[in-house]
Amino acid sequence: MTVPASRCRRVALLLRPAAVALGLAALSGCASFGSSGPSTGAITEAGKAAGKTAHGKTAQADADIHVVDLSDAVIGRGRDYAQSRHFSDLFGTGTPVGTVIGTGDVLDIGVWEAPPAVLFGSARVETGMAVAQGAAIPQQMVGEDGTVTIPFVGQVPVLGRTPAEVERTIAARLKGRAHDPQVVVRLVQNEARTVTVLGEVGASRRVPLTARGERLLDIIASSGGPRQPVGKTTLQLARGTAVARMPLDTVVRDPKQNIIVQPGDVLTVMFQPYSFIALGAVSRSSEVPFEGGGLSLAQALGRVGGLIDQQANVRGVFVFRLEDPAALAPAMAETARRTRDGKVPVIYRLDMSQAQSLFLAQDFTIEDRDVLFVSNAPAVDLQKFINTVSSAAFSVVAVTNSVN
Repeated sequence: MTVPASRCRRVALLLRPAAVALGLAALSGCASFGSSGPSTGAITEAGKAAGKTAHGKTAQADADIHVVDLSDAVIGRGRDYAQSRHFSDLFGTGTPVGTVIGTGDVLDIGVWEAPPAVLFGSARVETGMAVAQGAAIPQQMVGEDGTVTIPFVGQVPVLGRTPAEVERTIAARLKGRAHDPQVVVRLVQNEARTVTVLGEVGASRRVPLTARGERLLDIIASSGGPRQPVGKTTLQLARGTAVARMPLDTVVRDPKQNIIVQPGDVLTVMFQPYSFIALGAVSRSSEVPFEGGGLSLAQALGRVGGLIDQQANVRGVFVFRLEDPAALAPAMAETARRTRDGKVPVIYRLDMSQAQSLFLAQDFTIEDRDVLFVSNAPAVDLQKFINTVSSAAFSVVAVTNSVN
C-alpha cells in the first residue's frame, strides 16, 4: 500500500517535536546518568565548603567533610601520630616489678634459733652436733593494714617491702629474746602483682608477675596463646586511664613493642580482621581484607586490580576516613565537627597524574574501615550523554523511515 505524500509530511511534522523533546530530556537528565559515586568536582566542592565554614564565612550541609591533598607533610603527620600510639611510646618499655609484697599476698615465714633454742624450738643432738629447730608459723595473708603477726614479735609491716627486708625486721625484733634467730620469708601466693588477660586466648586468667619481668607475649603464651591467626588478632592494653591497640603481628615483628607489663594491666586479645572497601572506577569493587601489619595505598590499588583505563579519573583517587583529630593539622582539628565517638570525617585525595604520586601512594597507610573511591573521568559522563542522544536520534530516524 502506498502512503500519500501529504500523510508522510504530517507524520514527519509530528515526529520532529518528539525528537526535540527527547533531546531536551536527554540534556536535562545528564545528572541522572548511571554513576558509581560522586564526581571529583563534587568532592572538591565539599572540601571547599568545609574550608569556608572553618573560617566562619559560610555554612553548608557539606561543611562536615574536609578534603586533604596527600603530601609528604600530611603523611609524616599521620606517621608521627601512629608512632605515638605504639605501646613503647605510650607506656614505655617498662621495668621488672620485683618481689614487693602487696595486699592479698600469702607469706610463709620460718624462724630458727641456734642451740640452745629458747623461743622457737629446743636443741637436739644428731651425730654429736647440736641442731636448732624452728617454729611452725602458719601461712598468713597480708591484710588491708599491710601487716602480718609473728609470735613474740607482734605485728610486722610488710606492705610495699621485699621479703629480704621483712626478714631483717623480724630478726632485729627477736634479738635479746631468741638465741641468734634466723628468719626466712617466702612469697607463696602472689595476688597483688598480676595482669588480667581476656579475649581470644586459650584461657582468660590473672597472670602473676615475677621479678623476671614478664612481657606481653609471655602473658599471652602463659594463657594458652591466641585462638585466631596472628595476622587477624589485635592487642588492647589498658593501664590506668590509658588505652591503646596494636596488631599482634606488629608486636611479634617489632620486639620494641613487646613491653614489660605492670601490675594491674588489662590485656585484651581481640579477633579483628582488617579490611577496606573499594568503590568506583576500579577493576573490582569489593571489601578487601588485609593483614594487621599494614597496607599502603599502592598495595590497596593493586589488590583491586588498579584503575579502569577507560573510566577512571587519575586526579580523583580518594580515601574516605573517620580520622582521629590528633592526626590532623591543629587548625583543622580545632574547627572540625566531630562524630559521636570523637572522629573527624576526612577525605584524602591523590592526584595520580603526577609522577611523585606513586611514592606518596607507597607511604600512605590504609587503615581499617577506610573507603577507597576512584571517580569517573569527565569524558565518561560526556560519552554517556552522546550515546543517549545518538540512541534517541537513531530511534527517530528509524521511525521516520518506517513511515516513509
